Amino acid sequence: MRRILTTLLCLALSAPALAADAASAPKFNAEQFLASLHTQQGKIKLPGDIATLDLPANFRYLPPDDAARLLTEGWGNPPGAKTLGMIVPADVSPLSQAGWGVVITYDKDGHVKDDDADSIDYGKLLKEMQDATSEHNSSRKEQGYAPMSLVGWAEPPRYDKAAHKLYWAQDLHTDGSAEDSLNYNIRVLGREGVLVLNAVAGMSQITQIKTEMKTVTAFTEFTQGNRYTDFNGSTDKVAEYGLAALVAGGVAAKLGLFGKLFAVLLAFKKLILVGLAAAGSWVYKLFGRKKAAPAPAQTEADADQAG
Repeated sequence: MRRILTTLLCLALSAPALAADAASAPKFNAEQFLASLHTQQGKIKLPGDIATLDLPANFRYLPPDDAARLLTEGWGNPPGAKTLGMIVPADVSPLSQAGWGVVITYDKDGHVKDDDADSIDYGKLLKEMQDATSEHNSSRKEQGYAPMSLVGWAEPPRYDKAAHKLYWAQDLHTDGSAEDSLNYNIRVLGREGVLVLNAVAGMSQITQIKTEMKTVTAFTEFTQGNRYTDFNGSTDKVAEYGLAALVAGGVAAKLGLFGKLFAVLLAFKKLILVGLAAAGSWVYKLFGRKKAAPAPAQTEADADQAG
């Protein structure tokens, strides 16, 4: 199973407790669960008609309710994660070891200017992110989590100016983990915000994911009126960050304000971290697989100390 964790410093977190012992829990029927999912294919309009997915034959879409069920019942995450759905491969069971998926969300933080596209020093940015990840490990240890390191780019950041799409991938290592984690990101810039697509996979799948995520980038588009070129400078809000902050953590640049708070049990195996350094604040997102011992509950005092 996978876990999703977003730890927001300066905010209180609480880890969910296990509802019951595994022995007393109802037996999970994978076949019945998969049959109950309402997968869709072809041309998909995301909720709110914000964007479309033109899925090729080898992909399926799970609407928000079914995505929530996969995240919670199938992959073991706590309830409450709000998404626009998920993209999953059609030829692999999402419950299998080879299964993977793309979680879709939308950050309506304003129109992200891409003026810095040609001036970003991604080598310097990587070093800053690596240092910040290392500095945060003392807090991770205090909270009962294994130290992490950002090994480097698994795919260097690249911005498609014509399509207004940014993608990059990170190679991350968690102490004690036999396999590094692959964090593959796509950001589609729109009129009033950014469509966020994060892939859940392990480094052993990097060759496949690199190819597949470029395909995902190609078939994801904002609808008319919501596209990047529909921006109206006299009426529309401009985001408080640019492309560099999207890679390092654009959401955290909102003057210390944060969104999308998920608390979850400690994960291992396919861990994915997004280290977000902006406005002096960090957000960490991890995706995992398989069941692990529950993380210790975090009190408000603990969170304040971490911040």
